[in-house]
Amino acid sequence: MIAAYEAIIGLGDAADLGAEAARMKREFQRRTGAFGPEDPWFETRARAFWDDALTTQGFAALAADHLDGDTRAPAAIRAIAASLGRAHRGFFLVEEVDDRGAYLVDVWSGAELLVRHLDETQALTLEHAEGAMDARVTAGAAGADLFLLPGAYHHSPDALEPAQRVLLAAQDRGMSTQDALDALMRMDLVFRSSSRVKAGFAYRVEGLAAAPHRAP
Repeated sequence: MIAAYEAIIGLGDAADLGAEAARMKREFQRRTGAFGPEDPWFETRARAFWDDALTTQGFAALAADHLDGDTRAPAAIRAIAASLGRAHRGFFLVEEVDDRGAYLVDVWSGAELLVRHLDETQALTLEHAEGAMDARVTAGAAGADLFLLPGAYHHSPDALEPAQRVLLAAQDRGMSTQDALDALMRMDLVFRSSSRVKAGFAYRVEGLAAAPHRAP
């Protein structure tokens, strides 16, 4: 799974897909907030972008079309590229972790999912997760197992309670998963950008009204 994910991302540098990847990055930052290499959170945001690009924005589907014309591409990579568009995005809490995987509960939808570890690094990260994470879960090439994509974005543990209040308000307003969780990503930037800002101030229901206009 991880090899296929990285292979698909690698196509972002291809001549015929690079411009589309750059456009998707701009769209991600428009929805969730701008970030640059000078920011301490650059790497985690960049990984979150690729999760968004491959799933929500359809880069994996473009990659699948690209791979279909390459007879050297392993069938497993093409299958995973095709499945990423069906990934489930949620605001997950880690309830339990063992050697095989992790049991996740989605605060937003109520879904309860058992995911396999992608690698030892992910297993260790999940074992020590204290807050909630904005993440995507998708099926592997065989379809039997579920995996958490590498770009899972961990919100601060201090943000959990106010973030849950924001999500309840978003549900009352009938907001989509994307709009609600993108709003939390913007609030996370407010929280991280100043040491004086407390989580309860950054994660506010009023912040839901600041959702950017989506172009038709």
